[in-house]
Amino acid sequence: MQNLDARRAKRLLFAQAAATLVVTLLGLMFSPRAGLFAFVGGATATLANALFAYWVFGRYRAGEPGRLVAQFYGAEIIKLGFIAAAFAAVIIWLDPLSPVALFGAFFVVQVLPPLLANRIAA
Repeated sequence: MQNLDARRAKRLLFAQAAATLVVTLLGLMFSPRAGLFAFVGGATATLANALFAYWVFGRYRAGEPGRLVAQFYGAEIIKLGFIAAAFAAVIIWLDPLSPVALFGAFFVVQVLPPLLANRIAA
């Protein structure tokens, strides 16, 4: 079970990385700045989910199902903290901000691959 779930997580992460590339290229069609912010938004979503997957599947032990729930909660807290820190850093250090590209790319990369999860993970 763990190997199957880990493989599915890797496929979803790959799909998110591909989606990041696509939104970056779309952003570059508007301007280099929009491309940069689209990349940062997509990369934030992909890296946060990679961190989550590593935290859950890297430490998973089938003999301890109760611990798995705690790992999911801990991974989600770490993921949200990473996202908050990444967005704070971008807002503070990258000026002028392109919020549509940043948050739009984050949303697309965060939502689209899980919506297609059955096709991706099959």
